[in-house]
Amino acid sequence: MLSRRWFVAALPLLLSACQSQQSATTQAGLNALADGTPDYASAYGPLKDGGFSLPAIQYQKFDPKFLRQTVFYPSRYTAGTIVVDPKRKFLYLIQPGGRAIRYGIGVGRAGFAWNGEAEIRFKREWPKWFPPEEMIERDPKLAKYKDGQDGGPRNPIGARGLYLWQGNKDTLYRIHSTNAPDSIGTNASSGCIRMWHQDIIDLYDRVSIGTKVVVLA
Repeated sequence: MLSRRWFVAALPLLLSACQSQQSATTQAGLNALADGTPDYASAYGPLKDGGFSLPAIQYQKFDPKFLRQTVFYPSRYTAGTIVVDPKRKFLYLIQPGGRAIRYGIGVGRAGFAWNGEAEIRFKREWPKWFPPEEMIERDPKLAKYKDGQDGGPRNPIGARGLYLWQGNKDTLYRIHSTNAPDSIGTNASSGCIRMWHQDIIDLYDRVSIGTKVVVLA
């Protein structure tokens, strides 16, 4: 009898927790499975976008913390702000109520890190890639792309690009997808912030020109 009474008393809390989990899953743009957990097989499955076919992400081999999810993240920044934590390899899109949608990222390797505040000045779908002069100096083979490499899955910018500016100056840093999915969770880029194609498409649709971006030290 005691066990039954406990179950009856605890049932509203269990239902509330389940509903909360489903709400968090939906907030992150994910479908929920029958038990309320995120359907990552669907979220990171193959897709067609802009006339290109993108492969599935083998998400099972990554630490689950790098998968897209809603988390408790109290912040002094207003909802809609992007906060990048290079040390933990997370990008947060601040939401109301002390929460955030968190994405796994790849960041700059030693000597290429950048931090500060900027804003999104341009958004591009399947943009051309223009390697900076410094990158061409380091790797002369990239000179063939000095006039730009057309958008596509082989392009280092990938499916989407968010261009970061400070005032009237282009920082030359971008938030973009990558054709090297294994680089998520690592220090591998030349300073830009890398995301999986499926995640940058989700983020791209949520943010607008003028969005504030804070890259932590």
